[in-house]
Amino acid sequence: MSFLSPPAFKPEQTGAEADARYRRLRWQVFLGAFIGYAGFYIVRKNFSMAIPMLEPLGFEKGELGVVLSMNAVAYGFSKFLMASVSDRSNARRFLPLGLVLAALSMAFMVVPVQWLGAEHKAWAIVLMAALNFLVGWFNGMGWPPCGRVMTRWFSQSERGTWMAVWNCAHNVGGALVGPIAVYGAMWFGSWFYGSDTSHYFLIGTYVFPAALAVLVAIVAYCLIRDTPQSCGLPPVEKWRNDYGSTYSEKAEETLPVKEIFKTVLSNKYLWYIAFANAFVYMVRYGCLDWAPAILTERGVNLKDAGWAYFAYEIAAIPGTLICGWLSDKLFHGRRALPTVLFMLVVAVFIVIYWLCLDDINVVLVCLIGIGFFIYGPVMLIGVQSLDMAPKNVAGTAAGLTGFMGYVLGTALLANVLIGYVAQHAGWNWTFVLLVASCFVAVVLMLMTHKAEMKKN
Repeated sequence: MSFLSPPAFKPEQTGAEADARYRRLRWQVFLGAFIGYAGFYIVRKNFSMAIPMLEPLGFEKGELGVVLSMNAVAYGFSKFLMASVSDRSNARRFLPLGLVLAALSMAFMVVPVQWLGAEHKAWAIVLMAALNFLVGWFNGMGWPPCGRVMTRWFSQSERGTWMAVWNCAHNVGGALVGPIAVYGAMWFGSWFYGSDTSHYFLIGTYVFPAALAVLVAIVAYCLIRDTPQSCGLPPVEKWRNDYGSTYSEKAEETLPVKEIFKTVLSNKYLWYIAFANAFVYMVRYGCLDWAPAILTERGVNLKDAGWAYFAYEIAAIPGTLICGWLSDKLFHGRRALPTVLFMLVVAVFIVIYWLCLDDINVVLVCLIGIGFFIYGPVMLIGVQSLDMAPKNVAGTAAGLTGFMGYVLGTALLANVLIGYVAQHAGWNWTFVLLVASCFVAVVLMLMTHKAEMKKN
């Protein structure tokens, strides 16, 4: 589509004025990617918040769980498949387009509840599932263009630090979902439903976040620029005299779809990274998603379990920043070793968590520790996939790791496998699986370490 075609390269500018413009645009593009990606999280997992309000209206947990699963499955496939489109598209348009489409899909979630309802439950559930699938699919259009601009505007030796900061966008966006839902319902619920407070949540959970996401998309469009060359500036490697291991002049070209997939799928190190990501995600969501169930079964009230969940997420921010900084400054742009070290610490915290399940204070400390150390590897694996692939296939390379993380690691391993094992074998065996996953991820990452040493 010509609308999404990358802008043509302009004649290259040099000199002090061009240097100053380069520095300013880097900050501008980074801010646009940060704000834009945070915007996706405003309209991503909102359905989870709506479930408690949908049950009193006549919907059941099981069928709502099916609707919920559509999001993760669609996101995993989209992150990989749409990434190949992103690698051939103008990031300035691709990201806002995905965000607007995700927002519209989220806003239409009102329809099956208000106009179909439990009286036509089968059709309502089908429509909810389809819309939540679209929400997940269009959310998959967020990471690839961000990966594209981060590889185009920031060189390999500094990318870990910059992407660690950028990666906090999902924590910022995710943290805003709750307050947006509450205040959206308070401010605008009566406009649409008068005194019928049972439907106020539709505005707070779906419509108000969707409207904000559209505004964020406009801001992102104003800030993002596709490549330095489209602004009349040299490639970042030339500007910083910092040529990464995968850099070549051909990496600046736009490739056909077939060649993009061939380049990515034939790279064995990207497969090692992708499978490592699946096991890291198994640990990430295996700990996060099941923590409330584990704790409440042991008599911890839901409020305290919720605070444990909150602490897990908040601890991610400093952990991610430190891990990214270490990978650049101490490990000189190599990502495998800091990922290995962090995953080994995660394994220690999981073991302590397992042995002290009846002590809420120890459990809370362990969840904070796991959250602190697990998100660094989550971020670094994404960065490493960008490092190990040419710039013109960066989005697809990161999409492959995302696909494995969400479809294999989250949906199949963290949700289905752990749920089944917990039901039939007990929680002890789920902790065995989580610890084993840490070590599988460590082994897979060590298989990429030699390649990183040669390239650096």
